[in-house]
Amino acid sequence: MTERVVLAYSGGLDTSVAIGWIAEETGAEVIAVAVDVGQGGEDLDVIRKRALACGAVEAEVADAKDEFADEYCLPAIKANALYMDRYPLVSALSRPVIVKHLVAAAKKHGATTVAHGCTGKGNDQVRFEAGIAALGPDLKCIAPVRDYAMTRDKAIAFCEQKDLPIATTKKSPYSIDQNVFGRAVETGFLEDIWNAPIEDIYEYTADPATPREADEVVISFKEGVPVAIDGKPVTVLQAVQQLNERAGAQGIGRIDMVEDRLVGIKSREVYEAPGAIALITAHQELENVTVERELARYKRQVEQRWGEMVYDGLWFSPLKRALDGFVNEANQHVTGDVRMTLHGGRAVVTGRKSDESLYDFNLATYDSGDTFDQSKAQGFIEIFGLSSKIAARRDLA
Repeated sequence: MTERVVLAYSGGLDTSVAIGWIAEETGAEVIAVAVDVGQGGEDLDVIRKRALACGAVEAEVADAKDEFADEYCLPAIKANALYMDRYPLVSALSRPVIVKHLVAAAKKHGATTVAHGCTGKGNDQVRFEAGIAALGPDLKCIAPVRDYAMTRDKAIAFCEQKDLPIATTKKSPYSIDQNVFGRAVETGFLEDIWNAPIEDIYEYTADPATPREADEVVISFKEGVPVAIDGKPVTVLQAVQQLNERAGAQGIGRIDMVEDRLVGIKSREVYEAPGAIALITAHQELENVTVERELARYKRQVEQRWGEMVYDGLWFSPLKRALDGFVNEANQHVTGDVRMTLHGGRAVVTGRKSDESLYDFNLATYDSGDTFDQSKAQGFIEIFGLSSKIAARRDLA
């Protein structure tokens, strides 16, 4: 029986060429799988037909936008996930949902191998292959660009030689990955970390320096889930999409950073994630109102570890699953409304309201009606600082 390889297919030059390339190098039949996570671009049926025209024996396309939003973006919002305190894991979140569909296709079609288009120096190769190992431990992985040195020049030559139905126009100087949760741009002149980004690289966000009217928005959450915008019910996908438009129009969510890649190098990345940043900002503030102090302090440690694990490609790991349980429990009371002003590249919280609030006006006020018994403070401070006082007597002697 002929071996079968499932290929993560985008519809672009590299993965289109990879269909025939893999067939020639391995003798296997190729099944192309394209997954829509809100990246935009061509119609899925056009992509499916191109894969077949380029030699795939089967081609599958999956509209996974809602799945991506509900099962991958939402956990990141609940976890306030910002890698290195800044990056909302745009690309890292999309890889496990793609992996899930690749492994399902491999099982359906009896494939023994999964192929992807990653290079040997990025994070995505790890995210794909660690995820595939977790969901399909018996599957093998290949990466034509990495394993067979399939350079772009070779890809263009192969395309022209085989007369494949795909344009071989000059490639953009940037490497771009995008989905509904955001957009990542790297390479080209950005590799010199002294060079400032130019407006041409942005698509999801307008120039924040351009004068415009501010936009006020109210985001409603139920147990950490965004459920309404300005009082109108939304799905998670709709919440992200609407805030991509409104926060993006105000230039919110631009991130220019040098980050620590899993493979050990530092990389300059420019991100746009207007909806993600607006939602995480609102969610963080509602947690400040509704989550008890010690739980909130510990959750911040969990958030950092959760983000690192997702960035490193360990979405399907036992620890990640256990941390999900903690994050969901911590969100049980994160219900209420957050009002924000979107303007000048910033999402600024101006109001919060919740029936689950732990904020007690009568305890917090300095006016008459204060119910906080200040007479107890002196004894509390004496006991709280006692161990340090005893140590100081010894150390200063």
